Amino acid sequence: MIKRLLDYNDGEDMDLVLLLKDSSLRTSKNGKQYLVLQFSDSSGTIRGNLWNASQQDADTFSPGTIVELSGKREEYQDRPQIRIYDLRVVGPNEGYDLNQFVHSAPIKQKDLEEEINKRVFEILNPTWNRIVRYLLKKWNKHFFSYPAGKSNHHAVRNGLAFHTVSMLRDAEGIANTYPQINRSLLYAGCILHDMGKVIELSGPVATKYTTEGNLIGHLVLIDEQIMLAAHELKIDEHSEDLMLLRHLVLSHHGLPEYGAAHRPVVLEAEVLHKIDDLDATVYAITNALQQTKPGEFTETIKSQDNRRFYRPKNDESLDQAPKLE
Repeated sequence: MIKRLLDYNDGEDMDLVLLLKDSSLRTSKNGKQYLVLQFSDSSGTIRGNLWNASQQDADTFSPGTIVELSGKREEYQDRPQIRIYDLRVVGPNEGYDLNQFVHSAPIKQKDLEEEINKRVFEILNPTWNRIVRYLLKKWNKHFFSYPAGKSNHHAVRNGLAFHTVSMLRDAEGIANTYPQINRSLLYAGCILHDMGKVIELSGPVATKYTTEGNLIGHLVLIDEQIMLAAHELKIDEHSEDLMLLRHLVLSHHGLPEYGAAHRPVVLEAEVLHKIDDLDATVYAITNALQQTKPGEFTETIKSQDNRRFYRPKNDESLDQAPKLE
């Protein structure tokens, strides 16, 4: 069986073909330049530094490039890393496809589409239903293939739709428990809240932020899309229904310091924020635990205040979690 990137243990030499998911040219304390590289295949990602690098190296080893790596897996500051011995670009005629190095969500795209479309039928308010349908149709190809982030959570092919489905499942349970919650509004918020990422991000392979993503951000981008949809559908732009939907997407980050345009002040907006945070948190921790041996701690998780989480020795519940493909 051919070893994949995360199959190697600390101290083992490796020689394999990988995708450069990210690349950044930096300067060390002694003034020398080096490249911080993020290597990826279908098993996961590990970083490595290419020392004494030049701008030419940065241009050669850019994100989205397939490379052959010779090196050794090590650990630095509780994180796995690769000591690079040799690195070369793999040519286009060597038989490798970018798609074979990209993680995909654990639910098939067809099933994600079916589940989201099923929830759309449960959005009974005509304003919210029409806008959700319009934007799902407009951004269908992107929405069901894009990741939900560059690196933090659900940063895999189909990750945006997978994150949305997970949130809709949570929303269903919460709405069943608390009948005072407007299920239609909450479902519409779940489907639309991150849809701006189809403009904010470049795509599922070697994902980076677009100019619009860096300058505007996905909350404002989806709000703009909602207003454009309302205009096309001849929906009153000053109606309360439209304002409520806009409030949900603009406030779903919770606090202004985390990017929210406004703090949630509608019940469904607060619930949406909590569901979003819960799903991102569970995903990040689970993903780290799945790459950790029983009885050991994960590497530090940036999105969780750089905490390291423990994987119990005899805990079999992690085996029930869906695994990335």
